[in-house]
Amino acid sequence: MSSNYCGNTSASMSVSEMSAFPLTLEQKTGFAFVGILCVFLGLLIIRCFKILLDPYSSMPSSTWEDEVEGLDKGTFEYALA
Repeated sequence: MSSNYCGNTSASMSVSEMSAFPLTLEQKTGFAFVGILCVFLGLLIIRCFKILLDPYSSMPSSTWEDEVEGLDKGTFEYALA
């Protein structure tokens, strides 16, 4: 067996030769999807760091106990709304 037969020709390609091969529609769609996922992941990471730095700002001022007290007092119309 000769070494030319088993050699890898894609590793020795220059940049100008690589740009001669356009991306297919599937590759473009895949890169776009991965890009959108990276942007979404970045936004989630930023939001999580904001919550970690100031966890009490994202909590609502009313609690579940406030709503339960209203039901105990007989305001049934509040529960239907």
